Amino acid sequence: MRVALICIDKPGHLAVRQENRAAHLAYIEATGVVEMAGPFLEGGAMCGSLVVLEVESIEAARDWAAQDPYAKAGLFARVDIREWKKVIG
Repeated sequence: MRVALICIDKPGHLAVRQENRAAHLAYIEATGVVEMAGPFLEGGAMCGSLVVLEVESIEAARDWAAQDPYAKAGLFARVDIREWKKVIG
């Protein structure tokens, strides 16, 4: 199943994002469940993330999200995890 993670950064936490970016990208590579991902931008600066996972269950998506280095570093103000159906693209 596909699951979308909509992650919104805490205000003023760009440095936390930058400090943990390499670990976040390595986690994406190592886990092999990310179909697509990228940052949300505000005035050109990263301020959140959209991550689409291909996983067995919503619980697996929650576990993946909890182990993300960004989450462990306390970057996100909120994370919305929703089952998602790809229609176009």
